[in-house]
Amino acid sequence: MKDTVICNDNSNMTRTQKIFTSIEAACYEFDLGKPIWLESNIESFKRHSKVRFLQDNFIDHIDFDFLEIHVIEED
Repeated sequence: MKDTVICNDNSNMTRTQKIFTSIEAACYEFDLGKPIWLESNIESFKRHSKVRFLQDNFIDHIDFDFLEIHVIEED
């Protein structure tokens, strides 16, 4: 299991911009392609500020069960 914490405190960015920038940084750190957001991912993230990306969310094969993104803290 690998994990990382991405901190984005850029006050000029919207919440959505911060999330996408942080996901991009995490994918770069783990050498992954960016996941594709499906409707189920969007709904889960709206409800829980957490989302799991499975193999169906990636174009390339992934060597793990899922990538989970969780907003830990917000302003």
